[in-house]
Amino acid sequence: MYLLNSLSALKPKLKPYFLCNSNFNCNYYPITTTTTTTKSSITQMATKVDESNVGIFCFISNLPGFRGILKQRYSDFIVNEVDKEGNVAHLTSLDAPQEEIGEETVTTTEDTANTKSYASEIESFRSLAGDSDAKHLEDFINQINSGVEDGISPIVLSPDSDKSHRTAMHNFFKQNFKFLVTDVVDGPDASSKCIRVRLNTGGPRNKGRHSKKRKERGDKPFDSRGSENWSENNGKFLRFHLYKENKDTQEALGVIGKMLGIQPRSFGFAGMKDKRAVTTQRVTAFKQHASRLAALNERLIGIKVGDFCYVKEGLLLGQLMGNRFTITLRGVVADSDDTVKASADALGRLGFINYFGLQRFGSGSVPTHLIGAALFRGEWKAAVSMILDPREGERTVIAKAREYYKESNDIEGTLKQLPRHLVAERAILQCLKKCPGNYLQALKAVPRTLRMMYIHSYQSYLWNHAASLRVQKYGTDQVVLGDLVYCKGDNTENVSGGMPECEDDSYNDADDSNHLDEISGTDLPEERNNLVKVVTAEDIHTGNYTIDDVVLPMPGSRVIYPSNDIANVFHDLAKKDAISLLESVHSVKEFSLTSITGSYRRVFQKPLDFEWELLSYTDGNIPLVETDLEKIAKSKPVKKAREEDLANGNDKNNLVDCTKQSEILENDMKTETDDNEVEGEQEDVLPRVESQEPQMALKLSFTLPASCYATMAIRELLKTSTSVAYHKTLN
Repeated sequence: MYLLNSLSALKPKLKPYFLCNSNFNCNYYPITTTTTTTKSSITQMATKVDESNVGIFCFISNLPGFRGILKQRYSDFIVNEVDKEGNVAHLTSLDAPQEEIGEETVTTTEDTANTKSYASEIESFRSLAGDSDAKHLEDFINQINSGVEDGISPIVLSPDSDKSHRTAMHNFFKQNFKFLVTDVVDGPDASSKCIRVRLNTGGPRNKGRHSKKRKERGDKPFDSRGSENWSENNGKFLRFHLYKENKDTQEALGVIGKMLGIQPRSFGFAGMKDKRAVTTQRVTAFKQHASRLAALNERLIGIKVGDFCYVKEGLLLGQLMGNRFTITLRGVVADSDDTVKASADALGRLGFINYFGLQRFGSGSVPTHLIGAALFRGEWKAAVSMILDPREGERTVIAKAREYYKESNDIEGTLKQLPRHLVAERAILQCLKKCPGNYLQALKAVPRTLRMMYIHSYQSYLWNHAASLRVQKYGTDQVVLGDLVYCKGDNTENVSGGMPECEDDSYNDADDSNHLDEISGTDLPEERNNLVKVVTAEDIHTGNYTIDDVVLPMPGSRVIYPSNDIANVFHDLAKKDAISLLESVHSVKEFSLTSITGSYRRVFQKPLDFEWELLSYTDGNIPLVETDLEKIAKSKPVKKAREEDLANGNDKNNLVDCTKQSEILENDMKTETDDNEVEGEQEDVLPRVESQEPQMALKLSFTLPASCYATMAIRELLKTSTSVAYHKTLN
């Protein structure tokens, strides 16, 4: 039996729901004696979430674990998306395919119209208006050319009491900047006036807030700027492979979208990928030319795009089979090599308990399932407080902003300090600024993906506990009476429709993924059309079902529960949190278990195409597995690449020197975005490892269906916590 140290301290305060049976390798499973969760108890729990806090207790095998460091380098965790046909996405080429000359001409023309350099015009304006106004105008034009549509405020030039000079200025704008309009506003004194410059909402560029193009676009799902002359020979979507290092999916697409001047909704993808990892996945962009994206590679840091092709349909969330993982555990220490080999073989043969990993519950000091519980109880103000209040372990700039708001209640001042990547916090504050005291409306202002994340986190919390009880009471070998299983054949007696695991998830909201850090896969239906039934005595007698068929529900209005005592854990835990699974205390449907559909999830999962290998190394800073980018660099001879760079005028920072760039990126563990802010919570960075005596590493390669957590497979192998904090201590 493996008992986590953190639970030992909790034992005097907890009442055990069941005792451990060491045959099934489970840890202590507590339920508090209180029936409500007060604000003070929430405050007490405001520490980094541990596996024991979210129901992760058991293992499948009784084999001993061993020491191994997870994600010592982010390149130790490589993820490649697997599509519905079983094809693994790899970055193999950074070059754009040959396109029709006419299309290239159209693209070039469009780019020139939107991002023309006005350097000569600005220099002429400098001689007319002076350095200060010229710099002001240059910054204004750069802002327009960045692709930003909203929030472009007019600029006001220096006071000018000479009417004839102002007339010359007006005429200059008419002749040289047809996409701008000018008028006059009062100056600082009665004798002076100031020229105001603003975007022409009806001019040739037609980019204003009330422009015809904007009205026509309305709520269309894609940003179609620059696509009026799109060739009918091409599919409407450009599909490409997105390669990223130490960045989450939304952050990477945000950077690309900003460079292209298009909105995030133009992109489609099948699932979120881990942040602290090297990942490759498919992405689609609406009516964008490959040449434009390929040209970005020279400027992108930690991100690359390639393997372009045109397709008729854009990618949607869930259009993938799963992910291929290549994970390197460093610093392996075991009683013997045989211990490691036996554990690796057992993982491939028996699999692991399909828990929702720690990433599901957030990386901050306030676990997301506690916020979800508050939403189910209708405690809107408490939920807002948990999202906004100061937290442990955050970067100084975030901590100061949170403290400032708590002490001053100054929304405007807080918004100026709060980093833009804290989307939920900013959305709540902006709503409270307009509607003071309306906490429910403020919560609804949070992008839907994040709102549902809180809800799904609480469902996952209940599911994990139920899975632990199922393993503790009935083991991992066989189906038992009252279990839930996916139906086979025509046996549809006492069944319930199988729902997607997170039917309500949508990742179309912009920049709302920061709290989804390191999720290994997306919440998707395992088998959308499967029906679920309760196992009967006849089923057991005929042997129709195996342990691999067993599922447990994610609570909702359209699921059934096991007919054995495993169902009790759902209701007991919810009751402890003053939540009913059968009725709601409020009428807000999206925050009510009686209105959410619910779903099912397999209790046990085996890794597919499982391979493992023991490696030896001496320098912990050297990668042990080649990334896709490094393979591209090796495939192109350095001399030839150098010649091509010189021919293209790229004497420095050549794109082909991928290995060197990758090493630089690896050392810069806090890569920042263009907004000067690191996405998400402050990242727990493992220290750099100095050269030392030969060490052993375990390289694992396997495929998991979408929504499964690779970290839970590693946990089964090591028999230790998978938290970043724990693995930092191993260094």
